[in-house]
Amino acid sequence: MSDWAGRTAAELAAAVREKRATPREVAAGHLARIERLDRRVGAFRTVRARAALAEADEVGARGDLGSLPLAGVPVAVKDNLAVRGESSRVGSAATPDTPAAADHETVARLRAAGAVVVGLTNVPELCVFATTDGVHGTARNPWDPARSAGGSSGGSAAAVAAAMVPLALGNDGMGSLRIPAAACGLVTLKPGRGVVPAGIGDGDWFGLAENGPLATTVEDVRLALSVLAGGDPPRGAPGSRRVALSLRSPVAGVPVAAPYAAAAREAAGVLMRAGHQVRRAEPPYPASLTLTALAHWTAGTAADARGLDRRRLARRTRVHAAVGRALTGVVRGGRARERLRYRLDPFFDGHDVLLTPALARRPPRAEPWHERGWLRNLAADSAFSPFTPPWNLTGLPAMSVPFGSLPSGAPAAVQLVGPPGSEALLLDLAGQLERLRPWPRTAPAGRLVASPAPPR
Repeated sequence: MSDWAGRTAAELAAAVREKRATPREVAAGHLARIERLDRRVGAFRTVRARAALAEADEVGARGDLGSLPLAGVPVAVKDNLAVRGESSRVGSAATPDTPAAADHETVARLRAAGAVVVGLTNVPELCVFATTDGVHGTARNPWDPARSAGGSSGGSAAAVAAAMVPLALGNDGMGSLRIPAAACGLVTLKPGRGVVPAGIGDGDWFGLAENGPLATTVEDVRLALSVLAGGDPPRGAPGSRRVALSLRSPVAGVPVAAPYAAAAREAAGVLMRAGHQVRRAEPPYPASLTLTALAHWTAGTAADARGLDRRRLARRTRVHAAVGRALTGVVRGGRARERLRYRLDPFFDGHDVLLTPALARRPPRAEPWHERGWLRNLAADSAFSPFTPPWNLTGLPAMSVPFGSLPSGAPAAVQLVGPPGSEALLLDLAGQLERLRPWPRTAPAGRLVASPAPPR
């Protein structure tokens, strides 16, 4: 393995700017690691080896190399965002294999900052489900290859957790950044509406979906967010903040496994000892939350599936889209979301930040969920990831932060949620957790080398 693979994005960019490494050396080292490990991980749908090396050379020849915030940093892009010259298959056999004429705005911003796109990462079909598997591959959790990497940004998360790239781009419509980040021991932030350009699918899932970075450190997330948002969130100690600890699942009847509840309690204790005011408080989740989430989740899929050959969609996707067509009336006009915001917004009048478990249990096994029925997928997804959807529906910024561990040795995680405009505060609190309780940044390579390679 190259000495450069496994470094943070900030470290790599500094090395390139200071001429201690060339962008080609950095890209080549990460491409070698992808070649070595990805057959076991399944993070990438396509690897742009030759194109990435050419792009690295172009970055190295730039006259502004010394000022680029992501100089020579290899990045992976979720396969629902346009990369110039590559097709976006969105995990499906029904989508056209047509190269994009231009980059998505977020990809363009990463490239303008000096990043090198090494490949596009696997997603579940139309980015619908919380496990990443389908006709283009299965993304496995580098910490436990028998388990899913989560979804829908599962390939992006797996690529970062396996140190195949230090930074990846994904998006989050019902938890699709936070779920795989929590499963794979990464840091991510789903920004509030308008902070980062969206433009995801047909209407951003009625305004629920946001683009954001996946990384191994808070510093790297802050760095990537500054590029994606076109401005650096302010730094500084957050001071004493009012933190609400909630352990109750927003979805009635979904239990929270002991390691995830313990991680949230322990994180609350760390923040309390750091001087924050922490107390138990439960957001007033309405009984209608499950229906509101289901309606938006399925209606977004119905919009994205419009114009595709339904015969080429997996059965679970066809059913999901059909349910969404029936429920689109619930979504149009945004009344359900307005009622939810009206109910939940006052919670943040009395609290600066909400702290919850990021997941309710470990992710499902890495199996062909795309070949199984809709109800079985719905039950599996809801059972392990109930904490994320409310904050897409309300449009509030939310983070997943590694904290604690599972009996298997894989990381556990907590979620931080704040009011509109609190991205900088969430990053500051996450940075405190990182300093006071550091986490292992990437999965041990031995887990991947020792695990049997799945059949192609």
